[in-house]
Amino acid sequence: MAHRSRLSTFVLDCHVEDLAPHVEFWSQALGKPVAAADEDGDGRYARLSTDSDEPVLLLQKVDHGSRIHLDIETDDVEAEAGRLERLGAKRVRKVHTWWVMEAPSGHRFCVVRQQREPFGPHVNRWE
Repeated sequence: MAHRSRLSTFVLDCHVEDLAPHVEFWSQALGKPVAAADEDGDGRYARLSTDSDEPVLLLQKVDHGSRIHLDIETDDVEAEAGRLERLGAKRVRKVHTWWVMEAPSGHRFCVVRQQREPFGPHVNRWE
């Protein structure tokens, strides 16, 4: 069955105790106001404000080294993960409703449910 996907989010993984000063740094560095200083109320996620045709900018408090990864949003997580496996990616682990994957280059990324409605002009359609 056909499905759709697109680049959704750039996630700044931050190996820090307190995310707040890093949210402020990235907000000022990128010229993007803070949309949510504590997205889920647990101090792990913060979101910067972006226009609807831009990727989401999310900061995430993590236990591994600081790095950046991207999320691909889709209307069919399993179909998209399978498509990416056929291209050479590997599934690393399932987290809630999304897959952490690894590209052949070793880069980690996530395949997540659709984050914003509508998909907009940058959507890919896969058969």
